[in-house]
Amino acid sequence: MAINILSEKENVLLKRKEISFEIEHDKKSTPTRFEIRKKIAAQLNVPLENTYVKSLKSKFGLPKTIGLVRIYESEERAKLVEPKHIIKRNQEKTEKKKEE
Repeated sequence: MAINILSEKENVLLKRKEISFEIEHDKKSTPTRFEIRKKIAAQLNVPLENTYVKSLKSKFGLPKTIGLVRIYESEERAKLVEPKHIIKRNQEKTEKKKEE
């Protein structure tokens, strides 16, 4: 999975960076938000808690995904500004056990 940064914008008012990116995932399904979040945080050398993937868009049949990630100055600022559903979507998914 290769991540190419397309553009980077500084949002001074909300104290965050807004980065649009493109991912090439050869012959594999679209990676999860958490996988992308970890990879971008490592690539840009920022804390995982300050990084949130806002959107992902894939085209049918193409191994490319375009997305938007927001990187905040602090974890507290991220939790204050970012909507709760986006924070929830960016968490690592755990499998639920079925009770039979």
